[in-house]
Amino acid sequence: MNPEFLKEILERIKSVRIAIVGDFCLDAYWFVDESKREISIETGRPTEPVRIQKYSLGGAGNVANNLAALKISDIRAFGVIGNDPFGAEMISIMNRTGINTSNMLIQDNEWATHVYIKPHVGENEQNRIDFGNFNVLSGETADRLIGNLQKEAGEVDIVIINQQVLSGIHTEYFRTRLAQVISHFPGKIFIADSRNFTDDYRGAWRKMNDAEAARQCSIQTEPGGTVSHKDVIYAAERLYERYRKPLLITRGSMGSVVTDDKGITEIRGLMIISRTDTVGAGDSYLAGASAALAAGYSLETAGEIGTFTAGVTVQKLFQTGTASPEEVLRIGSDADFIYNPELAEEIRHARYNERSEIEIINSWSAGPAIKYAIFDNDGTLSTLREGWEQIMAPMMIKAILGEKYLEADESLYNKVKSAVNELIDKTTGIQTLKQMKILTELISEFGLVPEDKILDEHGYKEIYNNDLMEMVRKREEKHQKGELTVNDLTIKNAVPFLEILHNKGIKLYLTSGTDEEDVRHEASALGYDSLFEGRIFGATGDINSEAKKMVLDSILDSIGSRESASIVTFGDGPVEIRETHKRGGKTVGVASNELRRYGMNQSKRTRLIKAGADIVIPDFSQHGELLQLLNII
Repeated sequence: MNPEFLKEILERIKSVRIAIVGDFCLDAYWFVDESKREISIETGRPTEPVRIQKYSLGGAGNVANNLAALKISDIRAFGVIGNDPFGAEMISIMNRTGINTSNMLIQDNEWATHVYIKPHVGENEQNRIDFGNFNVLSGETADRLIGNLQKEAGEVDIVIINQQVLSGIHTEYFRTRLAQVISHFPGKIFIADSRNFTDDYRGAWRKMNDAEAARQCSIQTEPGGTVSHKDVIYAAERLYERYRKPLLITRGSMGSVVTDDKGITEIRGLMIISRTDTVGAGDSYLAGASAALAAGYSLETAGEIGTFTAGVTVQKLFQTGTASPEEVLRIGSDADFIYNPELAEEIRHARYNERSEIEIINSWSAGPAIKYAIFDNDGTLSTLREGWEQIMAPMMIKAILGEKYLEADESLYNKVKSAVNELIDKTTGIQTLKQMKILTELISEFGLVPEDKILDEHGYKEIYNNDLMEMVRKREEKHQKGELTVNDLTIKNAVPFLEILHNKGIKLYLTSGTDEEDVRHEASALGYDSLFEGRIFGATGDINSEAKKMVLDSILDSIGSRESASIVTFGDGPVEIRETHKRGGKTVGVASNELRRYGMNQSKRTRLIKAGADIVIPDFSQHGELLQLLNII
């Protein structure tokens, strides 16, 4: 989204007025410190000493909290709490946050404030403790709440309906009365996000996730499984026919689908490399989308704002996160989207250039006129660093487990290993220093290493780099002795392909997330540095600048937007593909098998397609066909 347009939206939404009627909940995070555990005299059982306790708004409260974080000035909460300490804590948080609580009613009997207590020992969440499961909303409370909403609905720009729990305010009687309120304001947007009763809010717009949409259309899905693109589109069509009101269907990392009388629009998901926690993401999406709708923006724009808002909050761990306007602006101004997620995950749907292994993702209407070619180094051209993951992963596991490395049980070890593998998978292609920064965050999250023993990103990079460079130098020595040839240390036909491009007058650029000095040295060792005529770039040691992105921006800026269609980028990592795609250049994903140096790596294929690759190749063995596709003759 254009940054200026995004700034305009974020400024305009501050003046909207939004009412939220729903199940207001409190999330409690209790962090247990076993070092102070003792045996209770009364029970003879060990105690659970809580070192830190944190409380945040959940359910409808999380929607309100996200609106407040977006600087919405008029947020009105319509809900019910119990006459208990948790209810008082909820009201206190809401008042401090700037949420109007004058319509938060107390029901003295048969009602406890909805609270979800989440004890944590280290990183492990223990059995949750719930309050409010036995609530019974009285008719008197329902009438008071509906009466208050009826009086104020005309004063606000949009009404959000949140139904979170079966034991909440949405009894059959309340739902009937609420539908009557909706009918009294035919020009007003009421948008319902309901887990169990979405059909009952006649006249309302709807927001739901893909599993809920599938269930509404009797589409069978596996518990925890994904809903196919085809099924989501089918559900969107059927549900619009049913309700005749706009709806928004979220799909997690795959984005969302919005539907109105103009048809179906798909909103791309965001590529996020950090660890994520999707709890509350739907509420964040709803808040962002509702604020944009309240300000008069289109359904498509609302879906994009919802995506950006949720994209911020999912990166906030151990909390029900919110997104500030500054954070939304940061993630939305230069967003990293996921492209073709279904195709990326399903190679059986691949479409190939005739009689070749070159997969066509996006067809070009006319043959490009290539003048500039940008190459990633490691894994795209060179295999000197092949196996770096097998060096980085054990190093990271040891760093996280610390002194518990040898004594950790299988469950803990596998959990750490899984987190490390996910980190490496998501961050392949970015500079090592940034990977190590994320590692330091992981170490803190697991809590197995004392804070004063945790190194900074430079310290962990040095450990990793020492191990890696030992492997690289051994391979270089073998090459110098003639025990290995250039062909043994590069992707198949990579160097001949570079020579062809260079001989045809195409300017070549080499980029890497590796330190620039090392990239230049390795390109020289393998004999292709001269083909780049000095245009070799790598990481500078500045963690605040993403090396490849910075270099690519510089290259693309120097070439100019008028000639962006004359650029092709080759890479086995998402960064170089993504950034070139944003600028309108051509992108060739090299899904290389670095161990064999030829053939397809399906994991890379998935990442590259999601990053925006136009075509995907396993190696450069079919460079004749590739040159024809690129119109280089």
